[in-house]
Amino acid sequence: MLKFIIDTQLPSKLATHLEGLETDAVHTTNYLSGHLMADKEIIQKAVDEERIVVSKDADFRDYFLVKGSPPKILLLKTGNISNKDLFRLITTSFPTIQKLFDDGNGMLVLSTENITGYMSA
Repeated sequence: MLKFIIDTQLPSKLATHLEGLETDAVHTTNYLSGHLMADKEIIQKAVDEERIVVSKDADFRDYFLVKGSPPKILLLKTGNISNKDLFRLITTSFPTIQKLFDDGNGMLVLSTENITGYMSA
């Protein structure tokens, strides 16, 4: 089962949506620091709890490119889309997301056009 931590700038309903896809998902607002959680704290929680960071923040991509994983990263490059469209994209892409992470990819970049996987160094 994939486990996710959803970054602050994404809707908290995304955690509920991912749980509907039979994952373990938590939004940063469920932690003590809540919406004020710094990227460093999110990374540490993800490592400690073996979660995949879901974010739109390119800082997580940069961290992965420099340090690799853990944590694993699901970077959303969707621009501004509605929650409904975001949830639909994740649902339709989820079998591929799961397979790519299961195959050892450390970071996935999900756009409305494709999914690109990156292995850890």
